[in-house]
Amino acid sequence: MKLIFSVSVIAVLLLLQAFAEASSANSVPSSTLASMDAGDAASLRAKHRPQIKINCSSACSKRCKKASRKKRCTRACKSCCMRCHCVPPGTYGNKNACPCYARLKTHGNKLKCP
Repeated sequence: MKLIFSVSVIAVLLLLQAFAEASSANSVPSSTLASMDAGDAASLRAKHRPQIKINCSSACSKRCKKASRKKRCTRACKSCCMRCHCVPPGTYGNKNACPCYARLKTHGNKLKCP
């Protein structure tokens, strides 16, 4: 009985240590932020910022207004907008304004977002 208790105590301590190491690995020390340039630090802060809700219907109708297949463009755009919470400006290109939108791909490994 004493052996089972000591084994369970050791297992609990190892789990606690693993969780502590995992949580400290996710945080970024302030010394790392100090050594980064301004762009890297800003992108790191942007990852932890809550996403702003945008009106995907209106943003995608502006994005797809010149498309030859408006319904297909709008459907794909809304799907990307719901996931990324942004739509690049203009009717074509400018995907550098929304990197998440530019990275999404279909199952066929083609770019998903118009």
